[in-house]
Amino acid sequence: MREDGPETVAIASGQVPVCWRRSARARRISMRIDARSGHVVLTLPPRARREDALALLRSHSAWVAANLARIPKAPRWHDGGQVLIDGRPHAIRHCPDARRGVWIEGDVVHVSGEAAFLVRRLTTFLREEARLRLGTGLTALARQAGLRPTRLSIRDTRSRWGSCTADGAIMLCWRLVMAPPEVQHYVMAHELAHLRHMNHGPDFWVLVDRLTPHRRTAEAWLRREGATLLRDMQE
Repeated sequence: MREDGPETVAIASGQVPVCWRRSARARRISMRIDARSGHVVLTLPPRARREDALALLRSHSAWVAANLARIPKAPRWHDGGQVLIDGRPHAIRHCPDARRGVWIEGDVVHVSGEAAFLVRRLTTFLREEARLRLGTGLTALARQAGLRPTRLSIRDTRSRWGSCTADGAIMLCWRLVMAPPEVQHYVMAHELAHLRHMNHGPDFWVLVDRLTPHRRTAEAWLRREGATLLRDMQE
């Protein structure tokens, strides 16, 4: 699949950012909103014309505008701003002359180096924090439940907080490190429950509720705040 863009396209509701994708598997032109980037994604079969895709986009101008308006604003990471860690706001302090990389002191995250690399450095730091914190939490919960995942991977996913494969491999989204501990606990319990039930049937949910008391609270938090965490960070 080849992707071009984003580019700005004028429609009846205003200017919108559009990404173009060519897919050999596509049978028709399709359109979706990428909530993480805030772009409209137009997917075309190999021989489809861009003019026809633009006609589809413009014929759904009101739908596009309404759905883009629902997307939460992307978090802005900059000196003096804030970043969530374990659900708690931490102040971001740029320390250009320091040589310590990124480190936490109390409720302050210090980021060294050039300002242009602040977002990149902070993202790398949080991914490593996620590997440590979520890895430790998953191991403890699995041991307590008598479950044995084959491995854990930390990834940057667009729509899922976690997954579990048939061979017992669990994936967690690194952005969970920004969510409250009870939300992290619920997602880990959810994926561990799939080691016994590769479905979402009644037995699966019984096991989830045995593994964590946070299901309802966590699901409500993810519905309310999760989309913001999935947005691409900005300076």
